[in-house]
Amino acid sequence: MKKSRLLAFVLLSFALLSFAWVPATVSAHEHLLSPDRILTVAHRGASGYAPEHTLASYKLAKKMNADYLELDLQMTKDGHLIVMHDETVDRTTNGTGWVKDLTLAEIKQLDAGTWFNEANPDRQNAHYIGQRVLTLDEVLRYFGKRENYYIETKKPDLYPQMEEKLLAALKKHHLLGKHTRKGQVIIQSFSEDSLLKLQKLAPRLPKVQLLDRNQMTSITDDQLDFIKTYAVGVGPNFRALTPENVQQVRSHGLLLHPYTVNSEADMTRLLQYGVTGLFTNFPDVFNRVKASL
Repeated sequence: MKKSRLLAFVLLSFALLSFAWVPATVSAHEHLLSPDRILTVAHRGASGYAPEHTLASYKLAKKMNADYLELDLQMTKDGHLIVMHDETVDRTTNGTGWVKDLTLAEIKQLDAGTWFNEANPDRQNAHYIGQRVLTLDEVLRYFGKRENYYIETKKPDLYPQMEEKLLAALKKHHLLGKHTRKGQVIIQSFSEDSLLKLQKLAPRLPKVQLLDRNQMTSITDDQLDFIKTYAVGVGPNFRALTPENVQQVRSHGLLLHPYTVNSEADMTRLLQYGVTGLFTNFPDVFNRVKASL
């Protein structure tokens, strides 16, 4: 009888320990937005090593263990969201023209990789030749729920319904809703109006207000209080940051993810200031710097 009770106790203890272990594993994912977690955001992918916003760049960022893939959105003439920083295709493809004036079929004919080899003779890779412009749908379908996404609505005033199309894509790929992991998708924008619109449409989706250098250097407590009503953080130009304004932002309970930081010296300095992550073209370098401190 005593042996049976002892066996029952051991089995119960093991079950409780096993149950306790599972939430600990889950919580590591759920705390992406913790102010104590320093995030590595791969700026346009690992764009220091591969052509920005291409599959090659995103796959390399994943290999380098970036916490987030950054996606900039533009919209084609026929209403498709594509992943591209500029409003024109001139800089990062062999084509010319405004994205809004080109159809997706026309953009899909363009080479989005050769330019990188020409601009970076020390980092040439034959695999980059012929890389294609990606749609938002293609990126989300390829990486799915295995990755985290930091998505920017670029120039939303040029693109009616951009926010609605973005949310529809997230829903399609099961990245929006009460059963999704908090912080798996973050939306950022320089457009306050775009973020406020998204706050109405998807209040549970974390948002970050981007700030240029002048906005950051002149930020007030009242402005930070207002930002906190619709956003979880700010993303300023890193050159505007000082120990004082970093602490000012942090004192309002906001995350702080500056852009775009590529030197080890700047990374170290900003970590010492107290930023909670940053955008970089070299996610492997920032991960190394984080590990060294």
